[in-house]
Amino acid sequence: MRFEAEKLSQALQAIAACESPWSRDNSPPWGIHDADPPPYNRLYGPVYPRGGVSAIVFHQGECRAQVGDVHRADLTFSVAKTYLALLAGIAHDQGLLPDVHEPVYRRCPGIGFDEAGMRRITWEHLLQQTSEWEGTCLGIPEQVDRYRWLSYQPGSPVGQKGDPRPLGEPGSYFEYNDVRINQLSLALLHLFKRPLPEIFEETILTPCECSDPFRWDSYQQGLTLVDGQTMLSVPGGSHWGGGVSISAMDQARIGLMMMRQGETSTGVRVVSRQWIEAMQTPCVVAPFYGYLVWLNRLGSLFRSAPRSSWFALGAGSSVTWIDQSLALVVIMRWIDASRTNDCIEMIMSSIVSE
Repeated sequence: MRFEAEKLSQALQAIAACESPWSRDNSPPWGIHDADPPPYNRLYGPVYPRGGVSAIVFHQGECRAQVGDVHRADLTFSVAKTYLALLAGIAHDQGLLPDVHEPVYRRCPGIGFDEAGMRRITWEHLLQQTSEWEGTCLGIPEQVDRYRWLSYQPGSPVGQKGDPRPLGEPGSYFEYNDVRINQLSLALLHLFKRPLPEIFEETILTPCECSDPFRWDSYQQGLTLVDGQTMLSVPGGSHWGGGVSISAMDQARIGLMMMRQGETSTGVRVVSRQWIEAMQTPCVVAPFYGYLVWLNRLGSLFRSAPRSSWFALGAGSSVTWIDQSLALVVIMRWIDASRTNDCIEMIMSSIVSE
């Protein structure tokens, strides 16, 4: 396959017209905390004015087209979850997390996994968002995100967001829950015993040759003790502010590494091939989800994308689209979430079969 250059350019210009309805100056209401029950419908971390739509298409390792300011660092919301999954892979490869099926409390005692029901929660449960973890992390109770339902999920919601849904066994129920994600981030901090932004820059951004501004902000109450040292625990998204600010170009460089099964174009191994494959393995109770990535294997996520495609998705809307069979990495920033499949279709329509 190849891209017809003129059609691809036209596709990106059309995508540039599909801008998110979110305000550019982050004036309220802004973000996704507004739907939470009080007093948690507020920001706890910083947010920043956003840029316009940006998009970039890499095919076979080469940039084929781009639109907008692809070097501007903007909040990327839940794409940060996928970055936590990559950090878990780094921990796995370094021997800090040798078995994802091991209960979390064994390596991270005293941080919320020691109660009887919580002792059965494994790292894989956290990575697949099936942990059913109960508690409060960084001052926010996980009940705030119970009964949360995303447009990407099949079916329909069965309760009111924030209601006390009865919890099941770990691994029995998929729920997109940002407090539990923050609990995973806290656990990874206790594994590495170093701030996660430092680890991310050292093990992922630098070998991927990312060079644009980057930051990973915490909440105002993010300070925690790790082996007697005070460190900031960062959130795996920007639901309540904070989170990762990164450019579309650097997201593409990380996406290229993931598309190449954990290796850079210069042959530097960043994450093991086995971990990248595990990230794409469907969850038993949520086959549209892997390790903090969305899978299109059922064709239900985005009907215009190949079933081999997988995604990191963030509110706003931010899309990292990876397809190894097409040698394709696409980043789209600040597009209207309701038009995501339309944007994918525009790019697919510019492909010429050979």
